[in-house]
Amino acid sequence: MKRGPRNALTDVTGLLVGHDHRLDADVVVRTDETAGAGAATGCTVIRAPGGATAAVDVRGGGPGTRETDLLEPSNSVQQVHALLLTGGSAYGLAAADGVMRWLEEHDEGIDMSATSTTSESLRVPIVPGAVIFDLPVGDWGVRPTADFGYRAAQAAAEEFARGCVGAGTGARAGMLKGGIGTASAVLVDGPAAGATVAALVVANPVGSVVDPRSGLPWGVASDGAEFFGLRAPSAEQVVALNELAEKGTVLNTTIGVVATDAILPAAACRRLAMAAHDGLARAVRPAHSPLDGDTFFALATNRVTLAVPEPALPAEFPTELAATSALCAAAAVCMERAIVDAILAAHSVAGIPAYREMLSSAVLAEA
Repeated sequence: MKRGPRNALTDVTGLLVGHDHRLDADVVVRTDETAGAGAATGCTVIRAPGGATAAVDVRGGGPGTRETDLLEPSNSVQQVHALLLTGGSAYGLAAADGVMRWLEEHDEGIDMSATSTTSESLRVPIVPGAVIFDLPVGDWGVRPTADFGYRAAQAAAEEFARGCVGAGTGARAGMLKGGIGTASAVLVDGPAAGATVAALVVANPVGSVVDPRSGLPWGVASDGAEFFGLRAPSAEQVVALNELAEKGTVLNTTIGVVATDAILPAAACRRLAMAAHDGLARAVRPAHSPLDGDTFFALATNRVTLAVPEPALPAEFPTELAATSALCAAAAVCMERAIVDAILAAHSVAGIPAYREMLSSAVLAEA
């Protein structure tokens, strides 16, 4: 497989991404001795105009979510119109109300007109969501509201920023600054040839994203450091990394989405969401802790019909399984790459050090 043209979630036709956030210059992290000040929080909206098949897989022990039960393949609603990824812990779920308002104003949602005797267009947008715990970064009372969600939905486009933006504004990845990361891949051969798979993640884990021995992100293992424009950092900087003080709270979460333009039913989307957690486990150690709320959504925009060859499977097995397996393998790789991208795209906020600053000797000049 090869990288998509943007190496981003929006390489999947039919998806748009928008951010809204507040990042104050004087933001201070809350500690046992001091209250936080300023603000560093926000939300990210993934819009799917016209709807997309969706599923979710929750692996963390402390999730904060909205409308995830709706996405069980056995339930009635099979499509969503947008996804919300947000800071603010459970408070941040309020941002989904603003996303729904924007979608309703633009005639997006399930058409409920048949249930009414009026000629008015009645729609109910479906907007599942998940949160990260970023409240100690800045003023605890500042978190995404419905207006944040509205503005993020309005801003959604094919080109979008990564790093300390949107839901990644106040994110922390172990002892380092986290953020928004993304990656994509186009499958060029095999049973899913012609399909695009992509991932977007808010990297905010309890666990470490960096190997303390080498100073390289755990997530470079599959592709190699040079794939990400990295090399082994200096011994001095690795020592400095390992001397960083532990963060004051262990409440965190990594959330995100994997997507494909292939035609998939909801059950296959669920497998895609499950596979995304494999990428998380490669890039974060430990992953899926009782104090994380790790949640990944999966979307299929159903634009590409796969020419699935006859697989070497028993006759009782659907031929589509071979293609689904290939898509799942790509989803894990894309999520792994997206987490590395989030770490490399982040900059220091509120004194939380960023990888590019702590381990500058690891970054190749041309990267």
